[in-house]
Amino acid sequence: MTKTAMITIAGRPNVGKSTLTNYLVGEKIAIVSNKPQTTRNRICGILTRGDTQFVFVDTPGYHKPRTKLGDYMVGVTKESIADVDLTILVVEPIASIGPQEQGLIEQIKARKCPAILAINKIDTVEKENLLAVIAAYSQAADFDDIIPISAKTGDGVEDLLAACGKYAVESPFLFPEDSTTDQPERQVMAEIIREKLLWNLEREIPHGTAVEITKFSERDSGVIDIDATIYCEKASHKGIIIGRGGEMLKRISSAARRDIEKFMGTKVYMETWVKVKENWRDNPNFIRSQGYNEE
Repeated sequence: MTKTAMITIAGRPNVGKSTLTNYLVGEKIAIVSNKPQTTRNRICGILTRGDTQFVFVDTPGYHKPRTKLGDYMVGVTKESIADVDLTILVVEPIASIGPQEQGLIEQIKARKCPAILAINKIDTVEKENLLAVIAAYSQAADFDDIIPISAKTGDGVEDLLAACGKYAVESPFLFPEDSTTDQPERQVMAEIIREKLLWNLEREIPHGTAVEITKFSERDSGVIDIDATIYCEKASHKGIIIGRGGEMLKRISSAARRDIEKFMGTKVYMETWVKVKENWRDNPNFIRSQGYNEE
């Protein structure tokens, strides 16, 4: 009999949720950057081990929203804690509980959902410092397990996966055994481009961008042709994204194309445009058109 486990990965922005999701499934399906609020939507990473299929739900970081898009992101996180077999709360190795962590702990308590605390980034601290972190969170909530990990190096991740296996229930697999994500290919490609915007642009500019794949076609040879449109909120931002002589856009597009080729396993030709869409993050219709739909 096969088993499945639906598992939400929650935490504050930039705590390492997407890095953990990517490590668990063994493939880059969630974008990663050093800027908060990188993940905007609910992304499922899928791992099938023997008779068990794990479905990891990577959520946007829990934060105080400032736009309608931010409201949507926080709503996704709250809803993702409901109706799952387990929640993994990812925290940094700091012996104090911030308001974002406290808010998520309250959500977990209210849903009465089994929860594992994953103390991430243990490669950045001495092991003896973890005792105070474990003590602080043990007082805050009755976690089913507390596991120190490094999503970057993989230390402790197999222990975390073994603990997750205890919550699997008898069920047919929800996805084909070779699946690694439920995201459509267009969505993954758009997110890869957005990741490169986050890595290459400063301050608020990348947070005001959205990416749409407007053309996707495959030649008989297997080569894929992509047209992508980057939306930004100001004309001045458009100039920065394009850069002098188009250099910044070329850098972003080249880096994205390389990762898309790895994901698709074939040669990719990509053309990229930049368009201004003022205040799109507060435009509900445009937000929905970009696939940020509450279901």
